[in-house]
Amino acid sequence: MAGRPKIFDERDVVAKATEVFRNKGYDTASADELLRAMGIGKGSFYLTFKGGKKELYVRSISQFSDHFYQKISESLTASENKIQFLKKFFLNLANTSECDKEPGCYLGNALVQLSEKDDEIKKITAQMLKKLQVLFAETIRTAQETGQIISTEDPEIIGWHLSNLWNGIHVTKRMESSPEILKSIIELNLKILD
Repeated sequence: MAGRPKIFDERDVVAKATEVFRNKGYDTASADELLRAMGIGKGSFYLTFKGGKKELYVRSISQFSDHFYQKISESLTASENKIQFLKKFFLNLANTSECDKEPGCYLGNALVQLSEKDDEIKKITAQMLKKLQVLFAETIRTAQETGQIISTEDPEIIGWHLSNLWNGIHVTKRMESSPEILKSIIELNLKILD
């Protein structure tokens, strides 16, 4: 006997759970809150997520990471001036004071809070940072070849610098919320793109 068929879209319920995790954090998000947000019962939950809350969170981070990367990659590809796009992308981080309004914050939090406690989350967040680094490096390499930027620094290292900036700003935002200070930090780091 195969059991009852699923009557929900897994990606959709994971996305709904992601909003709870973003707002409450992994540790404080209760099972009841997650089930309510997802709109499914306990039986369906445990049939789908056999590893319980942890499996759901890992799937949430993975799905969110894939979507975040796809969105930035597509936006960068569609951009006429990729260096200006990168500058704007980073400077926008300074203007978003609330974490739930800035997509990368959820991933940054996962990296800081849980990656050292959980190897699977560490692997997902490390892969996402590496993908960002590669995307940034490819963009820099092309900009150098076309004369868009004058920097002769190794594109791989600039890519790491930018992925480190992305990650570091999310950590700094936990201590400093002044958009002016954050903007100054980001601008100083972005001089490498001139």
